[in-house]
Amino acid sequence: MYILLARPCDDNGMFLPPGSLPKPLSDKSSSDWTPYRNRVEFETAEYLFTENQTPAGQINKLLDLWASTLKKHDDKPPFADFHDLYKTIDRTPLGDVKWQSFSVRYNGEKPDTDAPPWMDQVFDVWYRDPQEAICNMLANPDYAKEFDYRPYCEFSTDDNERQWKDFMSGDWAWDQADIISEDPESHGSTFVPVVLGSDKTTVSVATGNNEYYPLYASIGNVCNNEHATSDVKFQKFRRQLFHCSLSKILETLRPGITKYEVARFGDGHFRRVIYGLGPYIADYEEQVLLTCIVRGWCPRCLSSRINLDEPAGWRCRHHTDVLVEEGTLDALWDEYGIVANIHELIAPDILHQLIKGTFKDHLVDWIEKYLYQTHSKKDAERIIDDIDRRIAAVPAFAGLRRFPQGRGFKQWTGDDSKALMKVYLSAIEGYVPVDMVRTFRAFLEFCYLVRRSIITEKMLEQIQEALDWFHRHRQIFETLDVISTFSLPRQHSLQHYIHLIRLFGALNGLRSSITEAKHIKAVKEPWRRSSRYEALGQMLVTNQRLDKLAASRADFTQHKMLNEYKRARTIAALAIELSIPHLSNLLRHFLFGQLNRNDPRDPSEVPLAYCPQFDDKISVFNSACSRFFAPSDLSGIGGMRREYIRACPIWRNEHPWFDCVFVNMNPGLDGMRGLDVARVLTFFSFTYKRKLYSCAVVRWFDTIGDSLNEDTGMWVVQPAHNNNNTPHISVIHIDSIYRAAHLIPVYGTQVIPAQHHHHQTYDIFHRFYVNKYADHHSFEIAF
Repeated sequence: MYILLARPCDDNGMFLPPGSLPKPLSDKSSSDWTPYRNRVEFETAEYLFTENQTPAGQINKLLDLWASTLKKHDDKPPFADFHDLYKTIDRTPLGDVKWQSFSVRYNGEKPDTDAPPWMDQVFDVWYRDPQEAICNMLANPDYAKEFDYRPYCEFSTDDNERQWKDFMSGDWAWDQADIISEDPESHGSTFVPVVLGSDKTTVSVATGNNEYYPLYASIGNVCNNEHATSDVKFQKFRRQLFHCSLSKILETLRPGITKYEVARFGDGHFRRVIYGLGPYIADYEEQVLLTCIVRGWCPRCLSSRINLDEPAGWRCRHHTDVLVEEGTLDALWDEYGIVANIHELIAPDILHQLIKGTFKDHLVDWIEKYLYQTHSKKDAERIIDDIDRRIAAVPAFAGLRRFPQGRGFKQWTGDDSKALMKVYLSAIEGYVPVDMVRTFRAFLEFCYLVRRSIITEKMLEQIQEALDWFHRHRQIFETLDVISTFSLPRQHSLQHYIHLIRLFGALNGLRSSITEAKHIKAVKEPWRRSSRYEALGQMLVTNQRLDKLAASRADFTQHKMLNEYKRARTIAALAIELSIPHLSNLLRHFLFGQLNRNDPRDPSEVPLAYCPQFDDKISVFNSACSRFFAPSDLSGIGGMRREYIRACPIWRNEHPWFDCVFVNMNPGLDGMRGLDVARVLTFFSFTYKRKLYSCAVVRWFDTIGDSLNEDTGMWVVQPAHNNNNTPHISVIHIDSIYRAAHLIPVYGTQVIPAQHHHHQTYDIFHRFYVNKYADHHSFEIAF
């Protein structure tokens, strides 16, 4: 049986013997900073152009000041002026894929008078050769260790269960490899799926020509307000312009789709490559444009737009051909829409379908409609204000955005919606029916499950179960006449996620948030740096220079040219600072436990007379770094993750920040049954008998009940107390800390005072939810 083996070859495509070593990617010396003279010159260019985005005039002023300080030493700054800086960057031989362009204009019939301006307008399309760009990606040494050269099926070692991870573990890549391998000439090649994405973006609402349509390309091997016109002719021309432009841009890939080409990879080897057009990442409006369907229908299945949730078959080319033969084209388009084979390549859109769509535009909006429908306007506004104060009262947590004014902002970004999802559930509890709370819980469960980086067959069952819960509980909105239909394309798309996971692997690498995030670097920031007059050319040059600087950094790093070259006090003083008079005793109990690990007694119950005495110096720290296994890290690569846990008396000269943590109590038990929650009051270290101990002073929480809260799906905890009603505080070794934990108050019917500040929340409330929706790592452990 022949498969695509990704066998190394020479630059002529001749296969090498097994075990052959690759030629060095480069023979440059570690002192070759070309086109820069030295490291300072490169890092100055990178800082001014990439990091600080310094305007040309300010670059000149800075260099003039720099030159004045060096004049007495008969020396000069790295660059004479901004012209010198830009010319040096432009001489970089790396990352240099030239910009090309073509122009398109309408050539159809025009009215005799009052022709719309677009009929005479010339549309410029600028692009880089995708084949060259993809070859640069393949040759990037940063990808060498995180690159799937062949499609694969992965099974767990425990029960031989199929699991989906990176893109090449999906069925689509496997099926494509089967088709390609039918050609004997392809044997031994590497399949390179090309993933495309596009999303129109606006750079300014105050100027005329302010819309850009960037198209992005990547490869699947690497581990993981719409303006509309009523002019029917313009809509047709827009579709033609879009599809013709795509065809022209991708033209250089066409030969490599049917016959192998030779490309160099990041590990230094040459390989034969066969390209294939893979998933296309786009929001719903662009999916309509790509698949040529009528708005309101699903681009993947044949469900009626009147009832999208009814069972239906997949769209396919054969079905389209039959429709064309049996019906008129006008009727087909007006009533139904015609779909090409692109339908099977439409990628899931977590950002627009789940986060911005189902959560923000549907569920949050429905909650507000329910409140105004059920209460007087005055009472509804009072409740919404308190929900906002609940959101504002959420304690700080590393990586979690705060909302000081609640969710009452005008311009919602994807990051706004994503952050609000993590804290919204507990804020509405008590103000809406239980089924509405459970709708949000089921939806959040679905979101976090489909976002995982490794998905098993059992997990697919959990995803389906969460979706069924969501469909069941959301009926409350229709029952109470909040909405009239669930036939919403973005919400309907949730039904296809299990199929898409099987097809394309875990969905981390196919998020439209990836392309949306690129807008900032590729479009918005370059536009702001331009003169605003005929900005496109300036934006392209800025992008090219950024690419050259990034390529230089990768090259210098590969050649190891960029390797980089607290408060001490006593335990008595720390006891005063923390207002814990018996801290010295807690430390002695801790030392007893560390020195007598085989002693069955609880160290806190051992008489002090048997505990070591310690009066030497300690070092106190405002934070500690936690490293833990994070299979669903944002990078899409399973492995170790670092995060900082804070215990800071004054954060940014404003207020204290003391994080909560998960503490390992019984590694043999899963989830919260093996973990306890504590709040870190400080981190400190000390040396005893020549051994360094790194510790934390923590206040414990007790878990309420022996299962998750049924409505929210989260555990509930409360501050723990000793028998004499004093807070339960201990000294623990930091090795027992797993990672940071986030708690949200159980608000009940309590109204939040307007003057409440979030840093007071942990001290004021008496019961808390363990927020497993704070991030994907919490979701995977706080069950």
